[in-house]
Amino acid sequence: MGIRGLMSFVEDHRNEFFTDLKLRDTKIIIDGYALFHRLCFDSNLELRYGGDYDSFTDVVQEFFESLFACNICPYVVLDGGCDISDKKLTTLKDRARDKIQMAHSLSAGGGGYVCPLLIREVFIQVLIKLRVCFVQCFSEADRDVMTLANHWNCPVLSSDSDFCIFDLKAGFCPLSGFQWKNVNTIKGTQNYYIPAMCFSIDAFCHHFSNMNKALLPLFAVLCGNDHVSLPIVEKFLNKIRLPLGATSPKGRRHHRVLGLLNWLSHFAGPTEALDNVLKYLPKKDRENVKDLLCSSMEEYQQSLVNLQDFFQYGAYVCPASLNLGLPEWVLVALTKGQLSPFISDALVLRRTILQTQVENMQQPNAHRISQSIRQTIYGLLLNASPHLESMSWNASPAQPPAVSEVERINKNIKTSIVHAVKLPKDHSDLSKLTELSLDKREMLLLETLKVKRTILDPIPPSLRLPIAISCYWLQQTEAKAKLHHVQALLLGMLMGPLHARTDSPGKEDVRDDGAEMLCKELHRVKAQTRLSRGVDLDTAHVFCQWQCCLQMGLYLNQLLSTPLPEPDLTRLYSGSLVHGLCRELLASTTSGENLLSMCPEAKQLYEQLFSALQSYAPPELFLPKGKSNSKKKRQKKQGTSGPKTRVRTTSGTKCWHERSNRFGLLLVENLEEHIETSELE
Repeated sequence: MGIRGLMSFVEDHRNEFFTDLKLRDTKIIIDGYALFHRLCFDSNLELRYGGDYDSFTDVVQEFFESLFACNICPYVVLDGGCDISDKKLTTLKDRARDKIQMAHSLSAGGGGYVCPLLIREVFIQVLIKLRVCFVQCFSEADRDVMTLANHWNCPVLSSDSDFCIFDLKAGFCPLSGFQWKNVNTIKGTQNYYIPAMCFSIDAFCHHFSNMNKALLPLFAVLCGNDHVSLPIVEKFLNKIRLPLGATSPKGRRHHRVLGLLNWLSHFAGPTEALDNVLKYLPKKDRENVKDLLCSSMEEYQQSLVNLQDFFQYGAYVCPASLNLGLPEWVLVALTKGQLSPFISDALVLRRTILQTQVENMQQPNAHRISQSIRQTIYGLLLNASPHLESMSWNASPAQPPAVSEVERINKNIKTSIVHAVKLPKDHSDLSKLTELSLDKREMLLLETLKVKRTILDPIPPSLRLPIAISCYWLQQTEAKAKLHHVQALLLGMLMGPLHARTDSPGKEDVRDDGAEMLCKELHRVKAQTRLSRGVDLDTAHVFCQWQCCLQMGLYLNQLLSTPLPEPDLTRLYSGSLVHGLCRELLASTTSGENLLSMCPEAKQLYEQLFSALQSYAPPELFLPKGKSNSKKKRQKKQGTSGPKTRVRTTSGTKCWHERSNRFGLLLVENLEEHIETSELE
């Protein structure tokens, strides 16, 4: 939610509406959605290359360490899926269009704010590692946040202007004024605090002729929020003459905010004010508009949800979910963040929104590549509850259940119908899905990804799911991956294990010079990429497709109760690093001999990862021209070449492989063996 223009208006009147706080020794309720967006966009993170999740992880850790230093106990509340009424769909579609424009701007070298695809999942993993208490609500969390904060008499931290409307006992601290990077010490003590601003609803109402607080919800819906944007309300606003009062330095930007607040301040309460609103409307519209405005005002009242029960006892009752007939295990998993809001939207609304990335807008959207994974997810979900019985398999065999997907088409959005896959009978009852054996759940996952279990046996458990998903990715006709893309992706995956070797607590006295040197070199590549201006759109699109596969593979694995271990996403993919490696591999400016050879363990892991992928990589995708010639002919050609052998891929992309370049050697030699074996077979 959010009220147009209100946040900037109150921040322009900081001295009137805010008090300064030295925040310490308190609980605080954090709007998780607002926090991870703020940390993503205000921390100088690179947004063009699909997400530097390692850098984001470091920022999140620093944020919570500041809170811990001040003895502030955070409770993070995350939004769930969309409300069952789907009343925000128009707003969500508008935001999806805006994100497409911003993603296009970023891809063209301009500015913009687009969250990386897996930012929410990474955020949750960091919360778990830091043991920060969090809960995922069934739908939008604002009312639940307000109710919990008032129950515990502690402040709310958010950037949502709706918290200026809620009557919060301990106040609302905007993230814009929360100086977590500037931890101070109380003079004469060793106690730390964070300087913060706290919005005062009493001061706000006092500024507008001691306005009744109860009028603020009506102000919010008339001013326009995510739920209400009626043309008929616009007609009302045009008919009345809004009293501006004191002029605003922002001019027309705050015309509506100022005018409405001054106009409403003349009424004793919401009933009188609402009656006066309805006077300006045609009689035939009054009843419907009244019902809509009243129901929208209810969004600012106390919630029936008691989140404190979850934080104290590990469970809570959500009235909105009780009548849907959803399996208990699904509700529990949603609450604990073990299932994504994507799952609840598909399950309850039969509608999902596929997030746009910084991709090539001239190509089909990157999510197309993972459609078959989503169809399996939909097949598991869509026979779940009594209110969906009319769409069961038996009711209409010719028309299997389907989900509406809002996706990018060029630089706009379109709703497409995607049918679920019909699954074996023992997989068709969602309520009993967790009762299936591990082998059956793993089999369904790997069959969907088109991967054999034996391929994953040599792979470390933490990387089995990403490698299985990468095998799926390479098998799709939409994938246009080249040799250097696969090299860079696998080298990027080494960062997690390398980080574990060099930064693990308790290993300060055990030096691993090779791992440290390799880490340092990879960080150099990443830093160099941030200095470049352009984005290779084809490379960006390839890695966006891979992330889409990873996202849906994760969701399917979660829905099946993780038959494969959940990977550590915080160090799995760094967009700046992977894009930078692509550039240096193509230009041969990176010496592989000084990289993988300096850390034998990293080299061994790289070879294991590649060995798994080569079984599923189409040979022709990486096959340089002339590879149909005999090995003898190749050797002869190599013997007459200089120190560099120039090869051209089937797509015409130029690649240079130095004899010393171990990146190229590791992959190309193995591929040649694979190709020769395939030819013999």
